[in-house]
Amino acid sequence: MANAKESPNHMTQSIIPFIDLRIQYKVLEAQIKQRIDAVLTHGQYIMGPEVAELENRLTAYTGAKHCITVASGTEALLISLMALEIRPGDEVITTPFTFVATAEVIVLLGAKPVFVDIEPDTCNINVNLIEAKITHKTKVIMPVSLYGQPANMDEINTIAVKYNLSVIEDAAQSFGATYKGIKSCNLSTIGCTSFFPSKPLGCYGDGGAIFTNHDQIAQACKEIRVHGQSRRYYHTRVGVGGRMDTLQCAILLAKLERFDWEVEQRLAIGQQYNQLMDQAEIQRVQQRDDRTSVFAQYTVLVDEREQIEKHFRAAGIPTTVHYPVPLNNQPAYQHLCNKDHTPVAKEIAQRVMSLPMGADLSLADQARVVEIISTNKLTSYD
Repeated sequence: MANAKESPNHMTQSIIPFIDLRIQYKVLEAQIKQRIDAVLTHGQYIMGPEVAELENRLTAYTGAKHCITVASGTEALLISLMALEIRPGDEVITTPFTFVATAEVIVLLGAKPVFVDIEPDTCNINVNLIEAKITHKTKVIMPVSLYGQPANMDEINTIAVKYNLSVIEDAAQSFGATYKGIKSCNLSTIGCTSFFPSKPLGCYGDGGAIFTNHDQIAQACKEIRVHGQSRRYYHTRVGVGGRMDTLQCAILLAKLERFDWEVEQRLAIGQQYNQLMDQAEIQRVQQRDDRTSVFAQYTVLVDEREQIEKHFRAAGIPTTVHYPVPLNNQPAYQHLCNKDHTPVAKEIAQRVMSLPMGADLSLADQARVVEIISTNKLTSYD
């Protein structure tokens, strides 16, 4: 690939970041520094006052009764399963088209992930296929709100009630989205999210949170995240070191000041992308009318993906693939799920490509992105 001096395109057009966290920081710099300085001053780096403050702010935002901040989105899922007393031999129904953490935590507890295929348009779990996978060993259904859009939660909750199952929404990508007017993370027995830096609401390291309206589950999660303690050095259950650092909570408190605006921008930018893609006849992940997506990723479906990726690299524009291999085809998980046939997930994994997205993405940059796909698409099929 030509370097910037050799390519006029690089000289005349700016590089588009996959997500621009620098602009966000520049806008919030004073608030973030003030929040960090407060923590450095009081020195309570573990379970300081910002932890409880953030949990209160997040319960108010989601409408959930309880919020328990934890060390990461992965830890949120693990602690939630532990709170539900998932044990070796139990089964958890989930999607194979997700980040590995979704299945990883199930296997770490000795349980078995049972993979259900996905919808070809939203890429979320296909609820019509769930009941056929339920057995006497099934304990939990764990849908993933992929790319920022919740799954068909009403139908999933109805199935769960019928079979006396719990539902954990893996909302690592969807904090800020809604389903029928209700916030993601408050749609099921438990909701889990991630505050990884690139998420719609991200800190500057790892972080996550658990949401529930059930008092007993909340208490269990609180104890598990501090090594199973109900009080200092009194361990009522097996736990983990799963606390979220006070500094990361402080950063999120500063970022919450802008978050409503960012969600509005993500919705608007996502819809603008949709219009541009539809005009260019580029297939994209669809959004349902009864819910919103915060577009944690903006994802299209293309043939000749490797060829299109080369064009983006030549233009200095990053893309990525969420996700190239379904979990039931991954070496570490194949032996657990040889009966889980998910042809849609397998086909979709070969075609998805995620594009630059964020609250500060300009219309001009969106147009450049769409032009690259459109031009290559035409070249590929002529």
